[in-house]
Order: sequence, then C-alpha cells, then structure tokens
Amino acid sequence: MKKNELYQYPSSTRSEFEGKRLYEVSGHRLPSVTTILSTTKPKETEESLQRWRDKVGLQRSREIVQRSAARGTALHKYLEMYILEQGYRDLTDIGQEAERMSKIIIDKGLKKVSEYYGTECTLYYPGLYAGTTDFVCMHDGEMAVVDFKQTNKPKRREWIDDYFMQLGAYGMAHDYVYKTTIKKGVIMMVNPDNYYQEFIVEGSEFRNYKHKFIKRVNEYYDDYVFSKD
Repeated sequence: MKKNELYQYPSSTRSEFEGKRLYEVSGHRLPSVTTILSTTKPKETEESLQRWRDKVGLQRSREIVQRSAARGTALHKYLEMYILEQGYRDLTDIGQEAERMSKIIIDKGLKKVSEYYGTECTLYYPGLYAGTTDFVCMHDGEMAVVDFKQTNKPKRREWIDDYFMQLGAYGMAHDYVYKTTIKKGVIMMVNPDNYYQEFIVEGSEFRNYKHKFIKRVNEYYDDYVFSKD
C-alpha cells in the first residue's frame, strides 16, 4: 500500500463551545459532522439510548461508554501508525485489545487498498461543517472515504445510518474542495471478539446519504444555530 501525495489535507484545531465540537480550519470555524448528527438525532434514538441506560444502570452504562471510547481511540491510533509505517505499542489492557482488533481490520479490510491519499484527514465544506475521516484511498479500484469503527456487538446495516451519513459528509467535502467525484464509502468494523464486518455504500445509495446529511445540516442551522440568535 503506497501513499499518493495528490491531495494536501489541511491542519485543524478543535475546540468546545456549549458542549459542541468545533473545527477551526483554513480560516473557518465550523461544527463537526458528529456534532451536527448528535444535535439533530431523532427523538426515538435518544429514547432508545435512555431505555438501554435504564436497563443496565447509569454507572454501568457510563463504564461501557468510556471503555468503548478508549478502545476506539486506541484502535484508530494503531491503524494510523500502521498506515504510516511507524511502530506503536500500547501495553495497557485496552491497548492490547485494540491491537488485536486492528490486526483484523488490517488483514481483512486494508488488503483491498492499493494506495491511499491520507489518514486522519481533516475535511471541510466551507461555511457548513468539518470533520476527520480515517482514510481516503483506492478501495477495490475505486476512490473511497473510509471510517474504522469498533463495536461492542455486531451491527445490522439498518442500525448505522449515521455512519453512512458521516461518509456522505466527508465525500461531499472532499469533492467540493479537491474537485473529486467520490462515489463510495466504506465502514470497516470489528468487535472485541474479533468479528469483522464491512459495509459499503456507493452509487445512488451514497448520493441518498449525502442528501440525508444535508437535511440534517439544514436542521442544525435552522433549529439550533439560528434559533439561538
């Protein structure tokens, strides 16, 4: 897997305002993709999360979320260092677990990548949003945006609409700034039992998720930002 230097991705800084993540990039101060999605999530999604918290208990739910977040951070670090061909070890329990999981993504997911343009790439759509995609590459001969995900249990495709909207957001931002035409997004997902799942969204389905994300952007600015003025 070789690096293609065709695209130069900008640096960015992140900040928090009223609990929302903001990116400062190329002179723009923009809400993150995840902030837009979390702020505009449907009521039934929050109700479902609350039922889960009630079922497992508040303390246990916090522990699960915190461990998942730490595992996800470690997983991304391992994969980034692997792609950059730099050595990295984390000998904590979570670090060793994440290392095993990252090797599954390397063996089953990254083998389909012939070259890449960047890892942990800051992407932004001027005036609207910004975010960081894990990987921009050639996947099975097609240019794609890729996100690496850890999960506590296997996912069904219909459960991960937000992940697909994330990919749509990154694809639109890349296309706008770099004049590309990305038609494919890939989720490479693994759980602690080393079960690998790969979800591909492309063609008309990918366009539909771009449209869905734009609706959420409009909702964010109409209902959250402008209503605060």
